Amino acid sequence: MGGIPIPHDKHLIGHSDADVLLHAVIDAILGAAALTDIGEMFPDTDPANKGRDSAEMLRTAQDAVGEAGWRIINVDCIVFAQRPRLLPHKQSIRRRIAEVLGIEPERVGLKAKTGEGIGSVGREEVIAAQCVALVEPR
Repeated sequence: MGGIPIPHDKHLIGHSDADVLLHAVIDAILGAAALTDIGEMFPDTDPANKGRDSAEMLRTAQDAVGEAGWRIINVDCIVFAQRPRLLPHKQSIRRRIAEVLGIEPERVGLKAKTGEGIGSVGREEVIAAQCVALVEPR
């Protein structure tokens, strides 16, 4: 998650590598630049995206944002997961996202929320992520 392997007894399922956090970052930076979304840029109908590395997808999205004349200032993310606990991994995740985006780790916000045993997050059926990005013209 967030480009960092986190030990857990369950795994996420998706067409690419299913890194829900990096996917949220991709949509946030594309949306902030008024570009497309992850589904259009990396459709799950394209066999080339099967098992694709989400960090590579993020780099491609970042390139598109730059080509459109924007510079990423910061991203602020929330992960909704009952388990695994992200606190021990937060700094590594922030550093990895910053590395991929080419920004300082201080510009990557990351919060984790549990479902407190309620709903699909609380029952550990899903992990969800949200992200907002700030961009400025180059």
